[in-house]
Amino acid sequence: MLTCKKAARLMSEGLDRPLGVGERLRLRLHLVFCRGCRAFRAQIGLLRDISRGFLRRDDDPQP
Repeated sequence: MLTCKKAARLMSEGLDRPLGVGERLRLRLHLVFCRGCRAFRAQIGLLRDISRGFLRRDDDPQP
């Protein structure tokens, strides 16, 4: 089973590239048992969404 450190690395890498089938399965199994890593996944997802919101806002023309 993955350690939390390896799971966090996979979640971060998953934002930049598609994870392989084995990576996804190992990560899902780890997330079933690890509340801390589930919280980390939610946090990086929130940060990604907020960052995208700032990028879209910067692309809008100023009135």
